[in-house]
Amino acid sequence: MILNIDTDNYFMQVALELAQQAQACGEVPVGAVVVRHGVIVGRGFNRPISVADPTAHAEIIAMRDAANHMANYRLPDCMLYVTLEPCVMCIGAIFHARIQRLVYAATDPKTGACGSVMDLPAETRLNHHLLVDAGIMAPEAGALLKQFFAQRRNATKRSKHEN
Repeated sequence: MILNIDTDNYFMQVALELAQQAQACGEVPVGAVVVRHGVIVGRGFNRPISVADPTAHAEIIAMRDAANHMANYRLPDCMLYVTLEPCVMCIGAIFHARIQRLVYAATDPKTGACGSVMDLPAETRLNHHLLVDAGIMAPEAGALLKQFFAQRRNATKRSKHEN
């Protein structure tokens, strides 16, 4: 597989735009796209609060969209671009979908399952292996997340002082 930083930046930029949509909905700003042969086949952004579904992470929604588009629960020859390191649930779904390559921006020191807290893609006993590239547009994704959580903390402080 030929990797191209311009292509990675393009698809991560689309994922960042989806993350901004999540933020506009009051969700943690995480976005994801599934790409096959250079074409986006699935898009998603975080929605667990708005749809009352703990599994509605950006990666899951993007893979569901791609699976519907491809009419296949497996996503062969696909890459997943996501703005935040996947959690255990999402990396499990990525394995089951048979994603070929995962590209994520910011690391998640609290729930990241691709090296931050644990490294499931490096687990040789699992039956699926994929390429993982981290840090593509990490400063942009990290800034979006920091801004979101700072606004949330400030809103919480204001509401405590008003009561």
